[in-house]
Amino acid sequence: MTSIAHIPEDPLPLSRPRARRTLGGQIVVWLRANLFASIPSTIVTLLLVALLGKACVSLWQWGIANAVWIVAGNDTAACRALRGLGACWAVIPEKYRFILFGTYPFEEQWRPALAVLIFILLFVLSSRRSFWRKELILLWAGALIIIGLLMWGGIFGMSYVTQDRWGGLPVTLILATFGLAFGFPLGILVALGRRSKLPAIRSLCVLYVELIRGVPLISLLFMASVMFPLFMPDGVNIDKLLRAQIAFVLYAGAYLAEVVRGGLQAVPRGQYEAADALGLSYWQKNALIVLPQAIRHVIPPLVNTFIAFFKDTSLVLIIGIFDLLTTAKTAIIDPAWQSFSVEVYVFVGLIYFAFCFAMSRYSRSLESQAAPR
Repeated sequence: MTSIAHIPEDPLPLSRPRARRTLGGQIVVWLRANLFASIPSTIVTLLLVALLGKACVSLWQWGIANAVWIVAGNDTAACRALRGLGACWAVIPEKYRFILFGTYPFEEQWRPALAVLIFILLFVLSSRRSFWRKELILLWAGALIIIGLLMWGGIFGMSYVTQDRWGGLPVTLILATFGLAFGFPLGILVALGRRSKLPAIRSLCVLYVELIRGVPLISLLFMASVMFPLFMPDGVNIDKLLRAQIAFVLYAGAYLAEVVRGGLQAVPRGQYEAADALGLSYWQKNALIVLPQAIRHVIPPLVNTFIAFFKDTSLVLIIGIFDLLTTAKTAIIDPAWQSFSVEVYVFVGLIYFAFCFAMSRYSRSLESQAAPR
């Protein structure tokens, strides 16, 4: 005789809705899971919290509590009296115009300041998907012409300023913007060339990439500054900033080509076959189907290369071009302010951080938008 198991009169439901946790409860759960999961983890967490707290207190005392913010002229007696116990932020309002614009004529510095604002406006507009139309290319072309007119002058009553007087943040933005604007299309073409079925094109692209990536950027800048003029005809002299810009374009193109090639390899073979089945030409297939998918796969390394390239513009110091970091170093040559270089480097570091952090955040937004739903 088969026995029937006893079934409780009020059985538990198969699933119950989870109780909603408050924000405080969620924080406690996260802390237990990530920072206090075990005794060793708790000890390490407490040690790191203690070190971080001490560092924050010291930074507060040096950077804010004991800092000197304003001095009269070059009278740095108040800053020297701190003996390193506090920051002398007074060097920033005293030297910021030279740091940002270098030796550009003082009374004309509104022109590079306006050029920087135009650059930032272009970056902001280009980050909006609603502006991704053909008109954006025309906007960039017109804005870059205006920037060139502002920096050079010579028209509309503006005095002419030679490129050897340019410096600071405008030079950094010019090198980075033009380097990436021309280096990225070059990298795409080289990446496609490395996958070409034509041996001559493939060999040239491989030679270009391996040659550029096999030498330091400094050597390219030296070649552009010293060796390149030797190959030019007599009487032909290309400006030093333009030569450095060409070196940056070639450098960026080689590194971006490898990133894009990695994205091309990640595209499934079926996508190529589907494009061929639709009767698309080579350029239609790559522009409409392959490249959008490839670039979506490599957004993080692309932005990482952009950030590294933006910071590498500081190497133009080697060939005598005054970028942002170079003008910062030059600004503290003044004997009255030589002891306060840390404050100047912190100021410049914050500028670099602002641009690089903005690129990083934009990369994250692109990743989230491109992620499959």
